[in-house]
Amino acid sequence: MGEDTDATPTLNHRGFLPDHNYVTEADIISTVEFNHTGELLATGDKGGRVVIFQREPESKSEPFSQGEYNVYSTFQSHEPEFDYLKSLEIEEKINKIRWLPQQNAAQFLLSTNDKTIKLWKVSERDKRPEGYNLKDEEGRIKDISTVTSLQVPVLMPMDLMVEVSPRRVFANPHTYHVNSISVNSDYMTYMSADDLRINLWHLDITDRSFNIVDIKPVNMEDLTEVITAAEFHPHHCNLFVYSSSKGTLRLCDMREAALCDKHSKLFEEPEDPSARSFFSEIISSVSDVKFSHSGRYLLTRDYLTAKVWDLNMESKPLETYQVHDYLRSKLCSLYENDCIFDKFECAWNGSDSVIMTGAYNNFFRMFDRNTKRDVTLEASRESSKPRAVLKPRRVCAAGGKRRKDDISVDSLDFTKKILHTAWHPNENIIAIAATNNLYIFQDKLNSEMH
Repeated sequence: MGEDTDATPTLNHRGFLPDHNYVTEADIISTVEFNHTGELLATGDKGGRVVIFQREPESKSEPFSQGEYNVYSTFQSHEPEFDYLKSLEIEEKINKIRWLPQQNAAQFLLSTNDKTIKLWKVSERDKRPEGYNLKDEEGRIKDISTVTSLQVPVLMPMDLMVEVSPRRVFANPHTYHVNSISVNSDYMTYMSADDLRINLWHLDITDRSFNIVDIKPVNMEDLTEVITAAEFHPHHCNLFVYSSSKGTLRLCDMREAALCDKHSKLFEEPEDPSARSFFSEIISSVSDVKFSHSGRYLLTRDYLTAKVWDLNMESKPLETYQVHDYLRSKLCSLYENDCIFDKFECAWNGSDSVIMTGAYNNFFRMFDRNTKRDVTLEASRESSKPRAVLKPRRVCAAGGKRRKDDISVDSLDFTKKILHTAWHPNENIIAIAATNNLYIFQDKLNSEMH
């Protein structure tokens, strides 16, 4: 899998910075998402901006540049706000972006920061009306007395313009920070989740939502877990799943009750008492959960592992993949520098046969579910040259036998981390967010990894 991976030209997020050691906080990418066709790719950053990349149409016929994406549109989605009642500053950082399936010529996407969710319309305009009766060419109103004849306005061609406009603002629905949004398969509703509650929204109604999960205890001192992620089933509009900081997954059915505090299924792996430590609860917290495209499986990511769960088997995961097990000996220092709280995302390929997730040192991992092969690859400036083949990397655990080109676990850079990844819905094209850079890679043969 690693040998067959070819790097397309890197798309840099707002330009490479001249000083490699200096990164503006606002430029750090905080979310990456392909649309349903894979023709568009959106990124959000900590500065509240959304950048949309479009796949080059002519690149589809070029085998070595099928993953060629260029900037399509850039807009400011959120601004910093201040909650005067709570004396709380609300960051502009984009937490999540979700595309709606395309229904007409325009595209729609949802973006959210900690508090406010917005629905954006992205459309193209390549014609402009000319020949108004009551306006001159500059747009000024004419003196009616000078109008002596009537003419029919005509549409004239113009340079393509991409227009982005806010269509809905779903403001302040959550007391706590929004960590997830997910569009339902009915394409009319979506849900948003914060630490303690999940709300169901209709896309046309902004002033009210329905609370479908509420795990807030009467006394906050009794709080033992929080919601970390939530997602709708890709085909059944009544099913959704949410994960918790205790490492559990709860599948809920909205047909059973209006308030889904009682789950339909609980997915939880029994804890090994002999392996329990001070860090056990922290590293077992699920940072991301994704339904497979088929809807049969769930993919979750905790600090050290990625797990695949079968919806029909609640007692234990179907598959467990060690992402960076060599960090077990480093948990104490990772706790001290807060890296142990990093939230890594995960992704399925189009056929649900390969999973991908990020790691430190700008490494990302891929696991083939059929062959059980895995590979570690690096998103770096060196690998960003056109047609440069990514070489598999290997990390040598502390005290382990080191081979040539192995990287010692002590030399890993924990400030370089790949938290956000996305996989094209149909092809082997992946998007990797590494701090303020966006890398797009394609499979060398662009063949499905079955």
